[in-house]
Amino acid sequence: MLKGIAASPGIEIGKVFILEQQQPELRMSSIAGDEVEKEHARFDNAIAVSRQQLEEIAAKTETELGKDKADIFRAHLMILDDALFLNEVRERVRSRLIAAENALSQVVEKYVAMFEGMEDEYIKARSADIRDIGDRLTANLLGVQRQSLADIDEEVIVVARDLSPSDTAQMNKQMVRAFVTDIGSRTAHTAIMARSLGIPAVVGMGDISRQVLDGDTIIVDGNDGQVILNPDALALDHYRQLQREYQCYLDGLCQLRDCACETTCRQRRVEIVANIGKPKDCQAALENGAEGIGLYRTEFFYMDRPDLPDEEEQFEAYKAVAQTMSSRPVIIRTLDIGGDKKLPYLDMPDEMNPFLGCRAIRLCLDHRDIFKTQLRAILRASHYGTLRIMYPMISGASEIRQANCVLDEAKEELEQEGFPFDRGIQVGIMVEIPSAAVTADLIAKEVDFFSIGTNDLIQYTLAVDRMNERISHLYEPLHPAVLRLIKHVIDASHRAGKWTGMCGEMAGDVVAAPILLGLGLDEFSMSPGSIPRVKQAIRSFSYQKAQEIAERVLQMESPEEIRSWLQTYGSDSGQSA
Repeated sequence: MLKGIAASPGIEIGKVFILEQQQPELRMSSIAGDEVEKEHARFDNAIAVSRQQLEEIAAKTETELGKDKADIFRAHLMILDDALFLNEVRERVRSRLIAAENALSQVVEKYVAMFEGMEDEYIKARSADIRDIGDRLTANLLGVQRQSLADIDEEVIVVARDLSPSDTAQMNKQMVRAFVTDIGSRTAHTAIMARSLGIPAVVGMGDISRQVLDGDTIIVDGNDGQVILNPDALALDHYRQLQREYQCYLDGLCQLRDCACETTCRQRRVEIVANIGKPKDCQAALENGAEGIGLYRTEFFYMDRPDLPDEEEQFEAYKAVAQTMSSRPVIIRTLDIGGDKKLPYLDMPDEMNPFLGCRAIRLCLDHRDIFKTQLRAILRASHYGTLRIMYPMISGASEIRQANCVLDEAKEELEQEGFPFDRGIQVGIMVEIPSAAVTADLIAKEVDFFSIGTNDLIQYTLAVDRMNERISHLYEPLHPAVLRLIKHVIDASHRAGKWTGMCGEMAGDVVAAPILLGLGLDEFSMSPGSIPRVKQAIRSFSYQKAQEIAERVLQMESPEEIRSWLQTYGSDSGQSA
């Protein structure tokens, strides 16, 4: 049995199909000065061919999966229209006298490295999109035919080093029953599309593509991230039974969509909401039963473009989300960029430690004109729904006061200009720096709510770079220090009559759900696909039992002890009370 990352749920048993992904050989030799225009023409032709291919893929995807998934490829098309990206390739051909495919490779690797160095897992995973469009352009430059999964005519489980979003979109859904890859993450577009297609997937397997042969039998358990090669009869029988049980489980989840997220006997009700990155993501949130949006990441407006978004563009986007969610609350996180997320049009010098550098609220307070433009857009959109403002990367009360001064200026300007807006709009912060967690009782006087960003809070508290493979195993959400900080924040907010939510990955973890419930968390915000499972987990506990669990684990000394006890408890109790 092999272990990877559970990227898309479900269990499948089938025959291996290895997707060969040989990289075309690039022409590394120099070109003559009079060949530059010829290389530019080759590049322009590759862009045109790639555009036609992507338009066809987008149209097919929209028909089969809907507009939101087709937008993945429309984003690829936007890269083909990005003058900054394309001109950099042309400039390298001209200045370095190298072939177009060589120049393209250099630029793609530069952008991939930039995205992979980012902290936000969702944004980091966009590096796969950059690589995908780079591979497509390279293939079209060299006249190489890319292997397509659309031509598969028998039921198989695809095994590959990696799959691009376009690979996933074009696969024959009736024949590709699941896939397994050497690399990848849950937040990559490939994994997102697999979940939309209902195809089980396990990624991050290391070198499984070199361990299997075409025709081998394989079991893929996308629920637990388990893969079994050439299983025996006992394993086959066991997993066929698990398949039947999982189908019954899915049938039960469908019944929960419109149910309240409350504990047994209706002892306590919590809000279960969604994290989104773009207005179109609201549909998935509603389809999964979200009661609102707990985190609207706005940095996507500022990335993959040559200039800053203006107030009107932002206003229209925020307004669209407000109207789509109607009376449901929407928390908009102000610009969270800088350090690890660089903007080409903004002077952002390199920093020795970008994760502790000038980013998020620090950058906004250094560029108050950019910050005020965003706040004005949010305030104007607040007239059309229930919007809330959330400041990221807050370390203390003084930063909140400074940010609120800019907010007050924006309110005063809009008042004078006659724009309607919600004058009582709630303002909160992300608690992701330990200093904010420790002083939550002081900060609570300045805000209407807290939202705990566990992704950062965990790595800052434990001094663990979760993207460093050598120490990533130390990144542990259930570490006693993390749980105690979470409890401290929740208790401080409640004493001040405020509420606390959580928008980090931990909020979507069904293992952590009873602990967080017992600690008194008021709101759980997560990726839309996680909502039904977390809702079911919360509804299976009484509030009293969740409190007992939380109290018990707070006395434990290590995450290993906590996980072991939870596993035993779950087996003994059936996760119910």
